[in-house]
Amino acid sequence: MYEIEEFDKQKSKVMKYIMYKKRSEYEVKNKFQNTIQEDLLCDIIDYVKEAGYLNDIEYIKKSINEFKALKSLSIKEVKYKLQQKGIKKRDLDEYISENYEEMYEYETNSAKTIVLKKENTMDKEEIQSYLIKKGYQEQIIKEVL
Repeated sequence: MYEIEEFDKQKSKVMKYIMYKKRSEYEVKNKFQNTIQEDLLCDIIDYVKEAGYLNDIEYIKKSINEFKALKSLSIKEVKYKLQQKGIKKRDLDEYISENYEEMYEYETNSAKTIVLKKENTMDKEEIQSYLIKKGYQEQIIKEVL
């Protein structure tokens, strides 16, 4: 077992890490797994989740909004990037299906942006194969080309 002082000290470290930048539960576990004993870390994670500082669904929303503002990605690429951060596939699929129209529009706009950037240096077939490699849906590729 551990003491309350130890809990507070380690909780402060975890909170500082979370407050610096939004993190997923997986990222927090990875960061502190070697420095905080496992039962203490689990209790701290439960505490910060209950307090609302750690929420993977909110992390998905925030990350997708950042991607929309800064990057041109396919839905597949978004899923891959978030799964690398330890987000559960089920949570991702649920979020994407609930917001499918918005995600479809984002993927379409991303594909259009890529086509505009690449059309001077690549022919139509090269752009098409590039978009396929990036995971864009066939329907969207046909639509933007």
